[in-house]
Amino acid sequence: MRAEPAVSTTSARTKFRAQYWAKYGAVLRTQLQNSFAYPLDLLARSMMILLFMWVFVNLWRVTYSAMGSGEIAGLTLANTMWYLLMAEAVMLSKRDLSKDISDQVKDGSVAYLLNKPFNFILYHFAAGLGDSLLVFVTNALLGGALVWWLVGPPPGWLGWAAAMVAALLALLLDFCFSALIGLAAFVAEEVSAFRWIYQKFLLVLGGLLIPLDFFPEWLQNFSRALPFAWIVYGPARLFVDPSAERLADVLLHQLGWLGATGVCVALLYRWVVGQLTINGG
Repeated sequence: MRAEPAVSTTSARTKFRAQYWAKYGAVLRTQLQNSFAYPLDLLARSMMILLFMWVFVNLWRVTYSAMGSGEIAGLTLANTMWYLLMAEAVMLSKRDLSKDISDQVKDGSVAYLLNKPFNFILYHFAAGLGDSLLVFVTNALLGGALVWWLVGPPPGWLGWAAAMVAALLALLLDFCFSALIGLAAFVAEEVSAFRWIYQKFLLVLGGLLIPLDFFPEWLQNFSRALPFAWIVYGPARLFVDPSAERLADVLLHQLGWLGATGVCVALLYRWVVGQLTINGG
């Protein structure tokens, strides 16, 4: 007789948790539907990758020709182009969560959102992921078609499958860093300088402009010890070399940094909400 309330309580908790996470699934689906509703806007956002890849192909074609070698640091011209395609697809599809949060703090709308029956950060994560996923797929398809035409076919299906998993974790990791920068706006209000610094870390130490394999060994080791390489370099390098060993290495680093930054986001969020001052009130 006494066991029934316990079973009922457990069932209620399970139902509550399912409903809690279902809210964010609904936000993600709504964002995906919004993106599908405006296909021309989605296509326009993805056109930039065509320009970038055209420039990269011509630039690196000259570089390989000048080196007089078919490979540089173990990468052929085709490998380098497909690497840069995946790197650009991730970078151009990620949503700048820090700007969204900063703008909401500046205009005061954050006070309204904080009173909503959802977690402020998880709401932004779900909305951002829903927006980024479709843009990422469009970037990969459009850019991939151009690179295929210019330098040859892409890696096999195993490279695509492994890179998709790593790219998803890369977007989540980027959201965590963007959230940390955005939450700083609760105290500093203006965080554009922090965003600029973060972007430059991704550009150089993340391996966006140049694969880390082309760096001196000491700089490669230094870059791989930082989280930025696992947002850009990890998925892109895995794409052109989808070995089981590399997949395990990339996922291990991504999950480790995701756990660490996730804890930092949760702790910082709890602190800055108490420090928030809304302009005009």
